[in-house]
Amino acid sequence: MLFKVFPRDQLEILYDILAGHHLVGPQIIGTDRNGQELFAFDYIHSFTELRIDFTSTVHSLKSFVLPPRENLSSFALANNDWEKNVDLGIYKPHVFFGLHPCDINALNKLDKVLTGPVYPDPFYTGKRKNMFIIGVNCIPQPWCFCKSMGTDTVLSGFDMFLTDLGDKYFVEIQSATAYDILMELPITEPTDEDHRRFVQLMDERNSKFTCQVDNSDLTKILDLEFQSPVWQEWGKRCMSCGTCANVCPTCYCYGVTEHVDLDLKSATKQKQLYSCNLIDFAMVSGGHNFRPDSASRLKYRYYHKHRGFQEAYEEALCVGCGRCGQACLAGITVPEVIDSVRRQEVPK
Repeated sequence: MLFKVFPRDQLEILYDILAGHHLVGPQIIGTDRNGQELFAFDYIHSFTELRIDFTSTVHSLKSFVLPPRENLSSFALANNDWEKNVDLGIYKPHVFFGLHPCDINALNKLDKVLTGPVYPDPFYTGKRKNMFIIGVNCIPQPWCFCKSMGTDTVLSGFDMFLTDLGDKYFVEIQSATAYDILMELPITEPTDEDHRRFVQLMDERNSKFTCQVDNSDLTKILDLEFQSPVWQEWGKRCMSCGTCANVCPTCYCYGVTEHVDLDLKSATKQKQLYSCNLIDFAMVSGGHNFRPDSASRLKYRYYHKHRGFQEAYEEALCVGCGRCGQACLAGITVPEVIDSVRRQEVPK
């Protein structure tokens, strides 16, 4: 990995260089009930819309790689023959400008499943192969526990990563494309003072993480507490609405439906993202539901994130962004659930 610096006023030039592509970044979409700014990833049409000083986005960028609905294929009958069409939906590279470490790590985790040898997804893989990612360091929020999950920093999965030093940007370069682009800016080698300032800023940032999750021996504890009554208590609170999966950057469960036109001459196969918290998620033909109550569905969501994925890939699927807790209508948060399983007590 190479390290360079460039003047702060060159950030807009960097944007202009990349603006010929579809460019996605954080921008303001409104305010909450307390007047705090709300941010979301969306297409950027001018540099003034780009807010890389954002706190956290309401949704992750998952919808750009795993759309809520996506046509997998279409079929048409004509002249005693039939035709199948598969469109991966990749027409132009996308530049993602301003991703925090947790969201880059989320993509890396999805890659393990969706670009791996067991369950490869060509639709996801096609989008990932056409991404150029610029990461930026975050401002820790009270609900973030990414440091506990080891996702507060990132070593791979990006092309360049920016850290604001004040009058300049410290940039980590990980791809030849990123290096070629940066050669169009007045980049220089970092000085000893730049290195000192970078370390100081990282120490200050690390001190601002206040939310924590105790992950020590968590997989064993989850095995031991599979029948714990605390799951029933959390199940009583859960509304089974699926909001947590909607905002989660690493939830990838889906269903496939086929839509046949009334004239029986054409049909479409469509993939739709789903949530394991929804009441019919585990329902099979014949009407039997393997997880009929909200407690079992909520429990299995946690076991997938912190037990099953850990066993398969030696890391948790959760990145600790805290979006699920912020969005949950019942106020259920990951740190509280994990803590209650350890203590065998649900907070009032």
